[in-house]
This record gives sequence, structure tokens and C-alpha cells, in this order.
Amino acid sequence: MKYYMETGSTDPAYNLAFEEYVLLHKTEGDFLLLWQNDNAVIIGRNQNTEEEIDRAFVEAHGVKVVRRITGGGAVYHDLGNLNYSFITDCGEFSHAAMAAFTEPVVGALRGLGLNAEASGRNDITVDGRKVSGTAQRVQGGRILFHGTLLFDSAPEMVAGALRADPAKFRSKSTKSVKSRVGNIRGFLPEKMSMEEFWGYLKKTLLQGDFEEIFLDKRELTAVYEIKTEKYDTWSWNFGHSPRFDRKLKKAFPGGILETGISVDRGGLISAVSFRGDFLSRREVGEIEAALTGCRYEKEAIRQVLESFPLAEYFGTITADEVLESLTE
Repeated sequence: MKYYMETGSTDPAYNLAFEEYVLLHKTEGDFLLLWQNDNAVIIGRNQNTEEEIDRAFVEAHGVKVVRRITGGGAVYHDLGNLNYSFITDCGEFSHAAMAAFTEPVVGALRGLGLNAEASGRNDITVDGRKVSGTAQRVQGGRILFHGTLLFDSAPEMVAGALRADPAKFRSKSTKSVKSRVGNIRGFLPEKMSMEEFWGYLKKTLLQGDFEEIFLDKRELTAVYEIKTEKYDTWSWNFGHSPRFDRKLKKAFPGGILETGISVDRGGLISAVSFRGDFLSRREVGEIEAALTGCRYEKEAIRQVLESFPLAEYFGTITADEVLESLTE
């Protein structure tokens, strides 16, 4: 039996919790979910969050950062993007799901007159431009295969949120592959709204008999628990990152400050160093020691820094500038 579901939300933490609940608890039948996230970066399961985002940009623009349970690279979502999720029995697809799940999506795009094709390990392109990235996860005999469809996303937000400088980091995390992206709307021979595209995709992917179902009150409560206990937490979205090292050298009015920092899995600082030509009267090793074991999170680091008379250690380099050098 085919089932269709919508989340009724644009909150990325809620939507990922909803999707996970369906994967774990709706264990019979074939499911299609269509959903949208508003203004978010969705991080792959095995990625270092800090390595994938421009932190200053996402904070300035109110972009939520949430980790998903599937692998692959980081993606930007907004209301110009439509997400699809297939959930079904693994069967023969446990190791080669891509073709089985991408073919209907490629076919739907071709039905609109687009030159769409599956490309690489997990992309769908139109005229060589990436319009969809996909990922999958097998859990308890079921498979989740989901993807994005860039319909009319803001290109400046995609570029800005995902432009962290890889030269600053060294880790074994999964790296996002930079691709030339395009919006589906720009390739369409005739105008189409997001609502029309959503309806077309729903009809085309479901094909034939299906039942639209909804979670009951008890199930929705369980979704909220997953959301608040997992997808809304710093430990999952940032602390769950693989171990990484980063460095930054920056010139401030008070001198050059070069920082090096190592963060263990779990998001705790394991080592930090300060070097430069700033005018110090006390050993910065005292601050380095105090930061060891601190959570790699801006406010936690700020609390440690502000417990010291920083002018004694960094001259006229300010607390905000030290913080910037550690977390930019």
C-alpha cells in the first residue's frame, strides 16, 4: 500500500524528527513525504558542522543549523526548496537504492520538459546544473531515501551559508562537494508556482491508489520529544561532529593573533594555542589551560575568556576579537 504524508511544518528540527519517527515506527507499506524547511543548513550525519558553514553568515541571517541521520554533504534549505522522502522495505535496494528512487524523480522532471538525469553518486542535474542531492539510511529492515529539489531557492543564501574556508580545518569528516547549482523554475518552458510544482510531484510520484495519512496526538507527542531531545540540541547539531583541528591568523588593531584549536568528538576543546605579536604581560598558557575541556560553543568560550583580565594577556586585543579568532 502507498501512503502519503506531509509534516505541516517548516521547522527543520521538527521535520527531521517527523521523518525519523515515520522511519522507525511506520514499518509496513511504501511512504512518500513531501516537506519544506525554512532558512536552514542541513548537515550530513558524518560531517564537522563548523567546517561546513559560515558561522557569521548563518548567525546574521537567522539560519538554523540541524544535523540529519543520513550521510552526504551539507545543503541549504529555504521555502524555494521542496524535499521528498521515500520510506519502504530495504529488499534488494539495501546497497543500490539510488537508481530505484531517483528514476521516478528524474522522470517527473523530464515530464516538465527538463533535460534531467542522475549524476555522480547522489545528484540529479538539469542541463549539467545540480537541482537535487540525495542521501539514504537503512534502519531495521527499512530504508529512508530523501532528497532536495531546488525549485526557486535564493542563490546568495546557498552560497553564503555554505562557504566555510576548508583551509582553516583539518579533520576526517565527510566533505561537501561543491557543485554548480540551478533552480528548476529557471529551466521550465512554462511558468509554474511552488504550489503547482508540489501538486505535480505528488501526483507523479504516487501514481495510482494511495492513502494520505496523519500522525495521531500520541505520535505527534513522540515527534516533539525526538525534536527537543535530539534535533534541537547543540550536542547533536554541533557536538556530534568528528574530531577536528582548525587554525586562523588574523590582524587586529592590537596586533596579530594566530589561534590553533583541536576539538574532540563530543564538541569539547582538547587543546588551544595563542600566538602573535600582541602585547601581553602574563602567560597566555593560563587561558589555554582554562579553555581545555570547554564546550566549543561561542557563549561557553566567552564565559571562560571573561573570567580573566584579558588586557593582561592580549594587550588591546578585545574579548570579542579573541572569540572571533576561535569561532569565526
